[in-house]
Parts: sequence; C-alpha cells; structure tokens
Amino acid sequence: MTKEYAALKSTPLKTGSGFVRPVQTLPEHVKLANPALDVMTDLTKVSVISVRAKTAMDRANAKMIRYGVRLLLVLDDNDQVAGLLTASDVLGEKPMHFLQNMGGTHADIMVRDIMSTQRELQVLNIADVKTATVGNIVASLKKSGRQHALVVAEGADGKQSVCGLFSLTQIARQLGAQIQTFELARTFAEIEAVIAQS
Repeated sequence: MTKEYAALKSTPLKTGSGFVRPVQTLPEHVKLANPALDVMTDLTKVSVISVRAKTAMDRANAKMIRYGVRLLLVLDDNDQVAGLLTASDVLGEKPMHFLQNMGGTHADIMVRDIMSTQRELQVLNIADVKTATVGNIVASLKKSGRQHALVVAEGADGKQSVCGLFSLTQIARQLGAQIQTFELARTFAEIEAVIAQS
C-alpha cells in the first residue's frame, strides 16, 4: 500500500527572476608556495562559459563582456572541446590577419577563424596540479607563453575532460599585483615585482 503524499503549494514565477549560478570562493591573497588549487577555477564548482565554433566573433566577444571573462571554451556540435577563444584572440592581430588573407569584413569573422584549436592546446593533468604550488603554475604559464592553462582529468578509458583552468590575470590579482594591462610580458613583470617585495 502506498502512503499518501501532499502536494506542495506552488506560486507563479515572478517577472525578472534569475537563477542560481555555482560559485567558487578562492582565497583573496595567495603566495607562490600556496597550493595550486587555491588559484584554479574548478569546473565542478563553476560553470565554464562556452561558445560554438560557428559563432560570429563579435557575438563571442559580447558574451565574454557580459559574463566578465576573458576566455571561452569552444565546443563542437557534439559538445566536445574544439578549442579556446581568448580576449587576446579577439582584440589582438588574429582578426586583421584573417581579413588580410581571406578578405571580407569584421562581421564575417567566426570564432573558428581565430580560436586556438584543440590540436594547438597543451593541458595540465589534475593529478599533477593537486601536488603543485601557485609558483609551479606561474612557471608553467611563463614557459608556455600563454595567459591561460586548461586542466584535465583522465578517465580509465584514457579520455580527457577539462575540469579546471588557470588565468594568469586572476593569479596575479590573488598574488597582490596591480594589473593594468592584459599584455602577457607586463603581467609576468607585475608578478615578479610582487615576488621581489615579499
């Protein structure tokens, strides 16, 4: 015999209602000796902002601005990682090179035309990240000459899943550097200045 359950009272959804987004709280201040996880955006706690490769570059840029991010994960039609699009890709020289080579107008440029493709991406393994320090991550970003690093977890079948990411700008902020620019060399210089004062 089944027990009787009472229905809950429902009310209309109010106009202008939003929804809860996952939030990850990272320490405000870190040192190079802190665990790397203190500066990693954990995608099990924060939703990654993504875009399709066939999206217009201007729409992708507007999405970055709307969400306050400088990186979008580019997904293919099967929701697999096709590449990365950064603010540097959009605001740098890539769009101009594309137009010089292919012709057209700024509005014709698609994400796929300027993104870093999956084949170009190097990733860090979460197992290594869990034992690393903030200093290891800064050194890794400097060695790669990139502003961001993706972190992957590998399943028993060998398939990788992006589970985290590092942003040099975010790390610099947490280290206490005053970031005025998104220029890579300048950001590393700011970090080194903070380290020298420590």
